[in-house]
Amino acid sequence: MTVPASVEAVQSRIAEIVSLVEGSGGRTSSAAAPTAFADALQAATGTETAALLGDGTVSGEDVATAAQKYVGVPYVLGGTTSSGMDCSGLVQTVFKDLGIDVPRLVRDQEDIGTEVPSLAEAKPGDLIVLEGGDHIAIYLGNNTVIHAPYAGRDVSVQKLWVGEEGITTIRRVVPPTADRSTGLAGLSSLVGGTASTSSLDSISALLGGGASVNSSTAQQLMAARSALLTGGLS
Repeated sequence: MTVPASVEAVQSRIAEIVSLVEGSGGRTSSAAAPTAFADALQAATGTETAALLGDGTVSGEDVATAAQKYVGVPYVLGGTTSSGMDCSGLVQTVFKDLGIDVPRLVRDQEDIGTEVPSLAEAKPGDLIVLEGGDHIAIYLGNNTVIHAPYAGRDVSVQKLWVGEEGITTIRRVVPPTADRSTGLAGLSSLVGGTASTSSLDSISALLGGGASVNSSTAQQLMAARSALLTGGLS
């Protein structure tokens, strides 16, 4: 799915639509309607992942799979190749293999993507930063990580050896999967059914120009707009 070129433009346009509705003397059927519309819009277009890297075609599952080919590579401080790598070198190399550039050092890697609130919410491919920011591992799911431990050890898969209290931060760099069906279902529920056919010109006008969406997303967005401007009034 191709998402709008500017998330800020989409959100700004939503605010303008809501303002126009309220200014015209109409009122929404529920105080939560604008928020529900915005939430569904974000879920449908993937704009909730705006801080994530890549174009959406690389998933966390891809990251977890790609990382495992380096099992057995010896730890080498500063290394980033199959001849030897350190913990952040493993992270950088895995993402590079998938066409995504990430910083070289843990202190920078711990700021990319979006924060995952807890280990219970972590997904394969998320980055687990440990030891106060001195170490980083790639989460594989089921409380298991892959990492380059320290000198004398090789890249290995093992159970996470700390609990929540030992985790500095968990970062989601790419979507867990490439599936957007949940978001589309939420938007469909909000607008009360299947969206009618709309042109890309119309959706471009809605977003204020400069946006790129496919026809399916355009239909969903136009239907949601219609629901807000007409069906959502009483």
